[in-house]
Amino acid sequence: MITRLSLVLEYFHPWPNSAGFYAARTAGFYEDAGIELEIRTGDPGIGDSLEHVARGVADLAVFPTNRLLARRERGQLLSAIAAVNQRGLETVRTLESSGIRSLADLEGRRLALNPTPRGIAIVRELVAAAGGDPDEVELLDVGTRELTADDLEAGIADATFGSYWAWDVLLTERPDRPERVWRVDDELGIRYHSYLLGGGVSFAGLDPDLRARFLDATERGFRRAAADQAATVDLLETVTPYFDRRVLAKSLELIAPTWFEEDRWGDIRPEAMHDYAAWLERVGILSDATVWPKAIDAKEHRSAPVAAGFIGVER
Repeated sequence: MITRLSLVLEYFHPWPNSAGFYAARTAGFYEDAGIELEIRTGDPGIGDSLEHVARGVADLAVFPTNRLLARRERGQLLSAIAAVNQRGLETVRTLESSGIRSLADLEGRRLALNPTPRGIAIVRELVAAAGGDPDEVELLDVGTRELTADDLEAGIADATFGSYWAWDVLLTERPDRPERVWRVDDELGIRYHSYLLGGGVSFAGLDPDLRARFLDATERGFRRAAADQAATVDLLETVTPYFDRRVLAKSLELIAPTWFEEDRWGDIRPEAMHDYAAWLERVGILSDATVWPKAIDAKEHRSAPVAAGFIGVER
């Protein structure tokens, strides 16, 4: 018997962070587990990937940790079953020619970003920690668009927040145009999970053995994608054919290590969740940092050798 499941990815298009799902499907791991997995991007008219799950139009989604915690605090029955990334991916990015040598130098300069409460809080914290005045940073609202190095060179802004060091930065970087890039999780000092994998009521209601088989197949896919990167780039070219192969290859090389913590896939680390939730509460995005254990599906704790790695909530 085949169970059909749908997965909504985290962005407007597939990118190498999604490679494990495609690798598992192409290799037949989901089919062997009795699962037919539909992988799709979200419809912005519905909302983000979590909104698709919340409305019941998808079974599973890949989503940022902070969005899960905010929705869970509002009482939505959504939960994470595994971590996709073991660290944050965002950057603050500028051209060397801008003269910005420290995050404090953003004072009096124009910084492009999607001005979400979290994005603004991160920028303010990083500038203040570097010794600058965050009130003196001019924030430019560019919505969901990520400014490129070409945009910075054209003078649209002096720097940009949000570009991923394993993706957006690669799209327009050039050896003759050096850049300065700060990785946000390094600057914050919190190795938060950039993306989690989870679902809602429909997935939670499935047979526990089926859920475990889904996770096992997914782990095998991510391990295959990391181990055979040339074949994985071939696969990525079939699902996201509009990017240069060299960019896909470099992105995969950079992103694959973030899928594992000491060679384990899927760990949702309690210390990462605790520290990140505490920071989100401190900056006013959450009202109660202790919501995070409720957002982890402890039923997905896996102890069999083939599935070692997911630790659920420490008890």
